[in-house]
Amino acid sequence: MDGTRQEQNAAPGGTADGSAPDGVAADGARPEPGAAAGGAAPAGRRVTVVGEVLVDLLWRAGAREVLPVPGGSPANVAVGLRRLGCPATLVTAWGDDPPGELVAAHLSGTGLDVRRAPTTSGRTTVALAHVDRTGSATYDFIAAWDPRELPVPPDTAVLHTGSLATVVEPGADRVLEVCRWLHGSPGRTVAADLNVRPGVQPDRTAYREACLRLATVTDVLKASDEDLAWLYPAVPAEEAARTLLAAGPRIVVVTRGARGALAVTAGTRAEVPAPPVDVVDTVGAGDAFQAALLDAVASGAPLTTAGEITAVLNRCTAAAALACARPGADPPTRAALDAVTG
Repeated sequence: MDGTRQEQNAAPGGTADGSAPDGVAADGARPEPGAAAGGAAPAGRRVTVVGEVLVDLLWRAGAREVLPVPGGSPANVAVGLRRLGCPATLVTAWGDDPPGELVAAHLSGTGLDVRRAPTTSGRTTVALAHVDRTGSATYDFIAAWDPRELPVPPDTAVLHTGSLATVVEPGADRVLEVCRWLHGSPGRTVAADLNVRPGVQPDRTAYREACLRLATVTDVLKASDEDLAWLYPAVPAEEAARTLLAAGPRIVVVTRGARGALAVTAGTRAEVPAPPVDVVDTVGAGDAFQAALLDAVASGAPLTTAGEITAVLNRCTAAAALACARPGADPPTRAALDAVTG
């Protein structure tokens, strides 16, 4: 499998009574963001990404044909981490169907450690991605997210999730259980990207409640200004971010496209502009940003002062800009990112 590891028989991802998922240690107090590699167990800086892999049917404005492309936000983030040289595991699920064959072939060439969870439906999620003439995409989904188990490696330092995996049932409940359990573990950080997709849950109230539940078991939470505008209509992005912050995260990061990014904590805020870039499309921008953010957290980068947060945000926006300069979800390598950030 060209370096890719796929496992179907593994420990369940958690239990309804809150007891520990098999294969995942969890004891002690919740770490600060960035503490995952700071010397407390677990050793190392492995980031485990839990979430969907799918096939995007890219339909660009003016095109007469659609292009099937394997992707999914969590999978793209995991690939981005791999390219940054960060140890990464993808815990995901797909079916034994034609889209699943495309997904399996794609993952086999990434070099990722892939833990394939067994599913109930045996189906692979398919997304119809409408890409407009500015490069922005909107999505409709035929969604299936029903892993029976979530085999999270015991040496996980940072757990990341988000997107469909946190709102599509029955899998979303199991993802929340794993986040809740690792959230209380020493030396571990839980991160999430809301990546709101109304196509899978058009009920705004239900979607907002799901995001708030996720926020209660998250240390580092990311959302785009578009996510927040949909969840909290007519509410400024920073105010909406602080609503999420009040639910429990230590930091909430907001991406704002061409206007850069901002972050808020209980004691400070930071804001950075976006680097100039000739945009080909924005399909992979948010996932490249998130991969750079997770890499910083796993490396022990402090996220306390405005200066510390600004330094991390600058690197993340640079990663997003590099992704925007190429078609599709094509995150930068560490060498490419270092070349533009110094």
